Amino acid sequence: MRIIFMGTPDFSVGTLEALLNAGHEIVLAVTQPDKPKGRGKSMQAPPVKEAALAHGILVYQPKRVREPECVEYLKSFHPDLIVVVAFGQILPKEILDMPKYCCVNVHASLLPKYRGAAPIQWAVINGETVSGVTTMRMDEGLDTGDMILKTEIILNEDETGGSLFERLSHAGAQLCIKTVKEIEQGTARYTPQDHEAATHTSMIKKQLGLINWDQPAKKIECLIRGLNPWPSAYTMLDGKTLKIWRAQVKEENSGKPAGMVTAVEKDMIAVQTGDGQLMLLEVQLEGKKRMHTDAFLRGYSVEPGAMLGLQSEKDV
Repeated sequence: MRIIFMGTPDFSVGTLEALLNAGHEIVLAVTQPDKPKGRGKSMQAPPVKEAALAHGILVYQPKRVREPECVEYLKSFHPDLIVVVAFGQILPKEILDMPKYCCVNVHASLLPKYRGAAPIQWAVINGETVSGVTTMRMDEGLDTGDMILKTEIILNEDETGGSLFERLSHAGAQLCIKTVKEIEQGTARYTPQDHEAATHTSMIKKQLGLINWDQPAKKIECLIRGLNPWPSAYTMLDGKTLKIWRAQVKEENSGKPAGMVTAVEKDMIAVQTGDGQLMLLEVQLEGKKRMHTDAFLRGYSVEPGAMLGLQSEKDV
């Protein structure tokens, strides 16, 4: 098939390469413009651009895909199909109606659950045990189109936003190949979504990572895993930011206030929460490297009774 591929982050690259390996002709890769990153604010290309150029694919980076000149440019490629994977812009009707078959989206959730932004991280944050990928025929709504195929992924107990990202990226690539084949053969089935059962996710912001110790230990532990590797869950210790990368739930309550350190052992710091305790196993103090708690404790003293969070003495 003649395919226009639209995507931007790492998550999209696996599907682009899978389509190439399956023998499809990627006539154009459409991605977001380069953006300044890092302290030097040097311009950085999106992962899809880098992958496309490595394969000799023409790249197009419109600021707004709905602009008339963009629509006309895409139309000149006469695509059989447009495949969209985490592109980052809403497609107008003129583009949705452009291909011979349809526009297919690879979405990282089991629709209609977790429409919108950051479905991968929210699945972990919310303590889901099952996630997955859905391919759908796109319409003008936000993830509201008819579903084509689904694949489920069982989350591991230590699943992080990063690990689920990798697993769903691979699963999405394979599901897309199967979906494109069914569309080409005329065997694809299109199932309308139950809009009443839909849930929507919001963008992940850094502020979300601030731990509220009044919440249950399990909920905090899910937050820690969901925000690993970005933007990370964090608290305050002696007026400094302490990122928490890995923790374990202990269901017993200590009778101490939420946010208080209840015990310090060689490789663990126990903190009381609103329900249960949280064992901190991997942390990163402001200005320091990420490390296991035993290494952290060799260079920093934490005593039982210390308070974590904004109630620390230097934060009040």
